[in-house]
Amino acid sequence: MNEKVLKIIQRIFNIISILGIIACLFGGYYLYRIGILQDQKALSELVMAHYVLGPFIFIGLQILQVVVPIIPGGVTTAAGVMMFGPYEGFLYNYIGIVIGSIILFYLGRFYGAALIKIFIKEKNFEKYMKWVSKGQKKYDLIFFIAILLPVAPDDALVLVSSQTKMTWRFFLFTIFVGKPLPIYLYSYLVIHGGGILANWLT
Repeated sequence: MNEKVLKIIQRIFNIISILGIIACLFGGYYLYRIGILQDQKALSELVMAHYVLGPFIFIGLQILQVVVPIIPGGVTTAAGVMMFGPYEGFLYNYIGIVIGSIILFYLGRFYGAALIKIFIKEKNFEKYMKWVSKGQKKYDLIFFIAILLPVAPDDALVLVSSQTKMTWRFFLFTIFVGKPLPIYLYSYLVIHGGGILANWLT
């Protein structure tokens, strides 16, 4: 295959990739506008109406909420546990979030800082990049610890990390190993947090 053909193929894939991002943005915004992604009841009705495809629809929505930052991830994460139970819900959350994080890291690495600054404010991006200036090994450790925390801005950090010298191997290790704990903690806090707080106050 000659160089000219390779360039044509690369352009085609670039166009497809850009169209995919645009479709995700519009799709996510549409679901956001009709309330599916803010209302656990509406989300549950959408997913559970498709008995066989329900888990795949939910995983797709979880991937979307990672890639498209306008979607509140807390709603889908808690809804997964409430719809499918603690074990299946955790599994579907994990699969969707991991796949979404990998896609996000790839997009950030492929399209660079120009794409990232669309989703992250300039001052926040510069703040995160100061962590990188402390050295790649220190930043890798910060990233690993942050992924373990349920309140950390994971998606923003994934995008920032894509602009560093972080290896794919370390990134995948961190996502696969670090994601289960925050998913579990966040789901537990969202579902049971109100009851726990009420018990403390009474």
